Amino acid sequence: MWPLFWPGVTFVAVTVSALFFRAALVRALRQWLGPTNALRVLLTAVRFPSMLWCVVVGLFVAIQTVELLPRRMAVQLNLVLEAAVILSATFTVAGVLGTLVAAAGERRALGVGVTGLARAAVRVFVLVIGGMILLDAIGVRITPLLTALGVGGLAVALALQDTLSNLFAGVHLLADRPIRVGDYVKIAETIEGHVVDVGWRSTRVRMLQNNVVIVPNKRVAESVIVNYDMPERRMSTQVAISVGYDSDPDRVEALLADEAKRAAGEVAGLLAEPPPVARLIPGFGPYSLDFTLSCDVTSFVDQYAVQHELRKRILRRLRAEGIDMPYPIRTVELREASRPRE
Repeated sequence: MWPLFWPGVTFVAVTVSALFFRAALVRALRQWLGPTNALRVLLTAVRFPSMLWCVVVGLFVAIQTVELLPRRMAVQLNLVLEAAVILSATFTVAGVLGTLVAAAGERRALGVGVTGLARAAVRVFVLVIGGMILLDAIGVRITPLLTALGVGGLAVALALQDTLSNLFAGVHLLADRPIRVGDYVKIAETIEGHVVDVGWRSTRVRMLQNNVVIVPNKRVAESVIVNYDMPERRMSTQVAISVGYDSDPDRVEALLADEAKRAAGEVAGLLAEPPPVARLIPGFGPYSLDFTLSCDVTSFVDQYAVQHELRKRILRRLRAEGIDMPYPIRTVELREASRPRE
């Protein structure tokens, strides 16, 4: 064991020195890049793999200092070095690709929000490929292992039917894309909110009350989904207004459209194009003329604040113009009952 003493000391010294250098370099890069730089994300992704790089450097330098080693020991050390290189490269690629996919999804560069399942799938794929390369490098035959995994996988599939059904339902949601991260959706007529994430087992929806509802992927895939952000986020919203029968319909129509056009530049979320329009729909009510004002808003959630502001503005405008907004009136006729004949 004495021939390995100095190489061991060299390995420890070089590895520790490399770790200290790594820590100083990471700290300096974080201060230089700042909190919002895109390269800082990649720096976070290679934080753990960089530790393996230090070990690889220590092994390489230690092996180079060994002069007279038995052939068998030299082969084993080279095998350890090769395994360390493969592991470090695998974890680096997995971390960088997962981070890049997540960053691209946040910027919508991929045209769709990236879910946790998508990021996990990228990492798992790289790790599986790297694991197969590592097994081949250390002399393990992959074909019998894959056969054993296939037989064992059948038993696992039978035992985890519900879990696997949710997993494949999540894959189906990623492929078909009926919902995306960030979309405002309604699922099964009862769950309504923004999609936070589509994981390997469940989908998370944040409701307007700021509560997160966790729905199994299988139920999401089987339910009727209303996606308010597809094909685009902007949508039409309607405000119902009732006026008296003595009002001029043309005047009321022009007044409502004009008030909505004025509000388009002042109310957040209200769009000026296409121009707002007012229609005598549904039409003749039991005690009023019923109009519907239609205008476009930026997103589904914006319609609530827009309707609130429009109703206040329209009420003030109708009062200023002397247009009556009637309320239900019920006429009760009292009659004296006829006396019975004697």
